Amino acid sequence: MTTYAALLRGINVGGNKKLPMADLRELMTGLGHDGVRTYLQSGQAVFTSGHGDEESLAAELTRAVERRFGFSVDVIVRAHAYLKAVAEACPFPAAELEAKQLHVTYFSAPVTAERFAEIDRAAHLPEEFRLGDRVLYLYAPEGLGRSKLAETLSRPRATKGVIATSRNWNTVVKLVEMTAPQA
Repeated sequence: MTTYAALLRGINVGGNKKLPMADLRELMTGLGHDGVRTYLQSGQAVFTSGHGDEESLAAELTRAVERRFGFSVDVIVRAHAYLKAVAEACPFPAAELEAKQLHVTYFSAPVTAERFAEIDRAAHLPEEFRLGDRVLYLYAPEGLGRSKLAETLSRPRATKGVIATSRNWNTVVKLVEMTAPQA
């Protein structure tokens, strides 16, 4: 059995795509997953499964949400080892920053630096971003809501052909904890 986190993109935001977490837990348990737990209302679920891989589990959950709730939602599923590696590889001093200043965008597939080559990094300073393994780390000193760089990074050219969903640093750390093997 492997422990995973499912990251659902764009649910319960601004009154759109309402999906109560109790209903999500019930749905995922009905798919045969064990130990289903959710974190916050913004689309994180942790579960264990002995079947499938990250991509097939994400596709299964996407289909199940659409059948049950009537709307499509993008899902990324990642195992504990990956989530832990992402947190450990953070190129910014996470321990010294407020959680609102640091975000991770998870991608469904690898992305290359060429995808972001047109972005004038100097024009956005002190905001910065760095790429990792299927992730983008964003340092936004004034928070995501005020970030001009985040707005630029979310444009279709940057995300074309991949699912992208962002989480603040508190959520990144919490998902590592929640997916850690239980003693």
